[in-house]
Amino acid sequence: MSALRPVLCFAALLLAASTAGLLGQQTSPAMPAVVLQTNANLVLVDVVVKQDKKPIHGLSKEDFHLIEDGHEQPITTFEEHIPSDATPATIRPLLPLNTYTNVPQYPPLTAVNVLLLDGLNTPLVNQMDVRRKMIEYMGKIKPGTSLAIFTLSSRLRLISSFTTDVPRLIHALQASKSNPQPSAILEADMTDTLSTASDNLTEMGANPDVIAYLQQFAADLTAYQTDLRVRMTMDAMQQLARYLSAIPGRKNLIWFSGSFPIALDPDTTLPSPFSAARTYADQIRETSELLSASRVAVYPVDARGLMGLASTDVSSPSPSNLTGGGLAINQANINRSSGVPTPSIARKDLRFLQQTANEQASMKEIAEQTGGQEYINTNGLREAVAKAIENGSSYYTLGYVPAARHPDGKFHKIEVRTGNGYSLAYRRGYYADAAGVSSAQSPAKTNLILAATMPGAPPASEVRFQARVLPATDPAFKAVHFPDGPVGEMAKEIKGPTQRYIVDLQIDPQSLSFTEAPLGARQASLEFILVAYNAEIRRVNFSDQSFQFNFKADPLNRPESSTLQARLALDLPAGQFALRIAIHDLAVDRVGSLEVPLLVPTKK
Repeated sequence: MSALRPVLCFAALLLAASTAGLLGQQTSPAMPAVVLQTNANLVLVDVVVKQDKKPIHGLSKEDFHLIEDGHEQPITTFEEHIPSDATPATIRPLLPLNTYTNVPQYPPLTAVNVLLLDGLNTPLVNQMDVRRKMIEYMGKIKPGTSLAIFTLSSRLRLISSFTTDVPRLIHALQASKSNPQPSAILEADMTDTLSTASDNLTEMGANPDVIAYLQQFAADLTAYQTDLRVRMTMDAMQQLARYLSAIPGRKNLIWFSGSFPIALDPDTTLPSPFSAARTYADQIRETSELLSASRVAVYPVDARGLMGLASTDVSSPSPSNLTGGGLAINQANINRSSGVPTPSIARKDLRFLQQTANEQASMKEIAEQTGGQEYINTNGLREAVAKAIENGSSYYTLGYVPAARHPDGKFHKIEVRTGNGYSLAYRRGYYADAAGVSSAQSPAKTNLILAATMPGAPPASEVRFQARVLPATDPAFKAVHFPDGPVGEMAKEIKGPTQRYIVDLQIDPQSLSFTEAPLGARQASLEFILVAYNAEIRRVNFSDQSFQFNFKADPLNRPESSTLQARLALDLPAGQFALRIAIHDLAVDRVGSLEVPLLVPTKK
């Protein structure tokens, strides 16, 4: 982002008010966040260790063996992540209207979680069941759990940014934009209709060639629709991986889906057995590797729950939900003379078994490659989410530097071993791309500012602050004169009338660093950033300016006991926006950020 000169309308130093009442009780200077010391060649591997389905804690670096391409690697960095207590870390004061803070209410999390509600690959009735159970689950969620919610239909959509605010998450799930929608592809599936038609023609003694070509057409149509679904799903997953790559640490992606197959098998009963055959293993593997590179562990949950065969339900031409998973036979579908299922039902049963096996294989593949776990053949959807979040919050991070080599762009296999019969979940490899270079398999590393200003990203709290956001027409600014002219780097591109919004910042100096200046003075160098995104997650306007706060050499003028204030402005058109506010401490490269929902009314 380029610097914007007129945006910082006013910047002032107030030397009286203590920050204790402003941002909650902060009695000692903020310590830098604990981070892993990395370089361009460091490879990080998050490992979930369990025994009898329970996480194992207290292991040391010596308990792990890390192997790349068959050669053991020395572990250079090691860290255990344990979920923190849900007790609030800060008792927040009641904030005035239109005022927000990035001071965390709960201790820092070991991982953040993403719910992906996949309507593209899930029947409508199952989508409705998932949403109902997720709303119920929110009422019992562990306090302090950070969640973001995405939906997938024809495209990926963010419906709730990362938050620990349960009412906000429930509201997002109940909002019209997250309503379950029939899949344009699944609902258009004519396979069962064509299959039934071919069965009826068989019973009527129709020409076998006509029946065979009708079945071939049904198979080709299924293959085409599946191609489309897989491509759209993998595109969305890769988009999500690149988005999440900017967020530090481990991310747990809980994916509710009816899934899609890893392959479509040849059908020897068709005139062209191999014409509709497909394998999607390469696409799934490439997407899994991109997710792994972004430290995203995928926890697929089969949204259809328990399913059964066509022969178990006389009232339904295609199976929906089941009680067992065995090959139970419904008497209404049995050939009276032979005592076996009719050919049409038997064919549907066989197709269902093949399709389900392939679909669940794709779930297992993605989970295994990214270090997650699949949840299939269960109606306990709420329990699956709780287990996935618990599973993904207790883990170890191992880091190693591969043997010196030029980036070769090749895939390198990772294997992690421990003793005692523990079960391990971790990423299975990485592409050795050049540092900072984005490729199809590996997103480029992003800087702190990009991560802090991304729409929907979790708030950063290394620099703590409070922000009041009001239109410039508010009575609070009655006696204030604002500069004329457009404000914001993209203000001149905005079509139609705009409304100016004022952001008043109060910054906790205890979270800042101060350097010595001439004549014994002290100073803090800060960068202020505002970015407004519309409902389509497109940037509408932004500002970016650095500013230096100077303190005179006065024994009573102590930065750590003062409140820093700054005033910023940004012009916006009418509409619904997410306003990202970020403060960057340039001296030590620390950031604070938050996101404010903003509804700009139409000017009358």
